[in-house]
Amino acid sequence: MQQKLIKLLHWVLILTLVQEFLYASYMIFFVVKPDGVSGPLLNAARSIPFELMVTRRLYALEAWISFGALAIYLGITVIYPRFKKDYSK
Repeated sequence: MQQKLIKLLHWVLILTLVQEFLYASYMIFFVVKPDGVSGPLLNAARSIPFELMVTRRLYALEAWISFGALAIYLGITVIYPRFKKDYSK
């Protein structure tokens, strides 16, 4: 029972971090954008309002934090134990 609860919590954490990364990416590239621009801003970054740029950067920061947290979590819980098991023989 306890093992199932831990596995459930593990997957809830992974799915939450993935969902957060996808949400922030969606907001950056499809929602918070100047008219007529989709995807990366490139040269359009020079002409957008300050508030819009700050909003995009905050969503970008949110995406990087969730991606970094996911990478660290997977590294500690999935990758490191496999690496340790392979080289402990």
